[in-house]
Amino acid sequence: MHEIRDAQAFDLPGVYRVCLLADDPGWPGGNARRNPDLVGHVYAGAYVVGPGTLARVVVDEEGVAGYVLAAIDTAAFELWREAEWWPVLRRQYPIGAGAAEDRWLIERIHAPEKPPHELLGQHPAHLHIDLLPRVRGTGVGGRLMRWLLAELARRGAPGVHLGVGSDNANAIAFYEHLGFTTVADDGDTRWMVRALP
Repeated sequence: MHEIRDAQAFDLPGVYRVCLLADDPGWPGGNARRNPDLVGHVYAGAYVVGPGTLARVVVDEEGVAGYVLAAIDTAAFELWREAEWWPVLRRQYPIGAGAAEDRWLIERIHAPEKPPHELLGQHPAHLHIDLLPRVRGTGVGGRLMRWLLAELARRGAPGVHLGVGSDNANAIAFYEHLGFTTVADDGDTRWMVRALP
């Protein structure tokens, strides 16, 4: 059994764990030196605590098993992160610090990835969704996404965008089923958009 509810600050460790396992399913495996917090710092934490965000978690008896996270206005969210989120992390994780496996995440802290600017006019919101294997195939991903798309529309966002790995065929098919279309693909990241509602 699982429950879907709004994320709270006390969910952050679980959200970070899901984010880490989505990035590195075999962790720690041979990468025991990896810092388990970094991927969550970059891709998840700010959405749970920041302004103008939406965050829901899937929880079961083992803890947080998935989440959907979004910023209603990407440009405003990035301004907040630049002022409040990144400076402390940049001091804590200077360029060149950490294990070799973590260097790309530390670089993301110092130079955050940005979507193509032209997406933000008609699709100013953006989202992330991750589910652990134990809740995949239960319909929970579709439920999370339908809630999120409706809530973004209710809050006035005219459209939403996301980035997905160009080689992640299952995720791409999932998003296409929900009405997303591809607008750019550099071979590494595919950018997809959907008008709201």
